[in-house]
Amino acid sequence: MAPSHVLVPLDGSPLASEALAHALDTFDCRITVLNVVTPVDAAMSEGGVLGAGDERLAAARERAARLTESVRDQEAARDRPIETAVETGDPAETILDYVEAHDVDHVVMGGHGGDGGEFTRRLLGTVATVVVAEAPVTVTVVR
Repeated sequence: MAPSHVLVPLDGSPLASEALAHALDTFDCRITVLNVVTPVDAAMSEGGVLGAGDERLAAARERAARLTESVRDQEAARDRPIETAVETGDPAETILDYVEAHDVDHVVMGGHGGDGGEFTRRLLGTVATVVVAEAPVTVTVVR
């Protein structure tokens, strides 16, 4: 059965952009692009390595706005409507919550790994791994 609502989490990575292109090329239905703004907790900023929380959040929201604008460019190029959403929270949990709350029946997302070494694969592949394992809908991972 063809999906009626596809969610594409977009994080600015090349694979996420490929996932969006794949979704647009493959599915003729409602497509929503979701960017998750992830707050960094105090433990990660200990010792002044990271700036103040409000500054980081503002920068993350500006990045989300740029990603949304890039989606608008693809929308115009393909003459196809794309919905956008920006949420704040843990990426995997937020994606899963969005699926449940917005009647999404398919997720298309970029998968990380490959050339980056074990640490990079573990860190960057975590969101896709959790979503694949826990989503109540079909998940397509673009690599």
